[in-house]
Amino acid sequence: MDTNFRLAALTLLSSFVLASCGGGGSSTDTAPVAPPPAGGITDAARIAAASATVASNPKCSTGTLGAFYWEIGDANGVKASGSVGTSAPTATTSMWVFSASKWLYAANVVQKNGVRDADAPYLNFTSGYTNFGNAPVCLGGSSDSVQECLAGRDTQDPATIGKFDYDSGHMQHHAANVMGLGAAGNPELAADLNATIGNMGFSYTVPQLAAGVVVSPQGYGQFLRRLLRNELALGAALGTRKVCAQQAASGCNAAYTPDSIGSEAWNYSLGHWVEDDPSIGDHAFSSPGGGGFYPWINSAKTYYGIVARERETESAAGYHSAECGRLVRQAWTTGVQVTATTPAP
Repeated sequence: MDTNFRLAALTLLSSFVLASCGGGGSSTDTAPVAPPPAGGITDAARIAAASATVASNPKCSTGTLGAFYWEIGDANGVKASGSVGTSAPTATTSMWVFSASKWLYAANVVQKNGVRDADAPYLNFTSGYTNFGNAPVCLGGSSDSVQECLAGRDTQDPATIGKFDYDSGHMQHHAANVMGLGAAGNPELAADLNATIGNMGFSYTVPQLAAGVVVSPQGYGQFLRRLLRNELALGAALGTRKVCAQQAASGCNAAYTPDSIGSEAWNYSLGHWVEDDPSIGDHAFSSPGGGGFYPWINSAKTYYGIVARERETESAAGYHSAECGRLVRQAWTTGVQVTATTPAP
């Protein structure tokens, strides 16, 4: 890469960071940049491309997403980040991550048990426990235990056994009846998660394993880096035991697909999606939440990223964040700003 292009890239990065970064996510969170291999894409080019995509792509606009925080990093730390919009969250803003909780629960289970046949149907949503629903509430409120939160909804539907059905009942039943967490409330669930996968500041706002976690982007980023470093057993098992998850796709027997993936043909693995759409998928691993929290790891397991926001009343908020986040991922991977609104994997 010639000197003029490097200077241009660094200038663009500096202007973007000054314009968009808030507290948290500052340079103190950023890992040192190592020199690239001969002929490779420099980190400066990646940062400039990702930053320009965040700043100008319609899928990443504040008109589309509202205020948000984003970051990209590798196994060693954060490499690029920023806060976008008025009163935007930062790296240290605690937020309810909704369905991004699923990835955490699966990591907890696999860390304790490995990838067992007895657990897999509960983690890839084929167990048939599909009468719970997905709303992150319990009848007795946050004071309930895991078992109390089930409240008569702990029933198996024979018609959905062996078929993907996006329902919190899989994990709720598993926690109560397989993992011995039935009596646990919010404090106990948080203590168990922090003790098993690492104390990254996790708490629960409702005792629902699939949707109850509160954590900062900084804390969730630490979890993703632990996966990249294979410090957690799930790191080596990403994408395993996956099942087809788009009921509208030809040949797929899925019983229920959420708005988390739009009309795309993603697959579902152990508490996380695999972005396998045959037209535009890049096979990344991700777990978009209903409020718009979108964490991902690329298919090569070399980088991770987060789009963090909390829009509880926005329909398909997780998918909207994914539409931005995957374009930023493409820009990072290629070192070229993405102006198109659909990815070119």
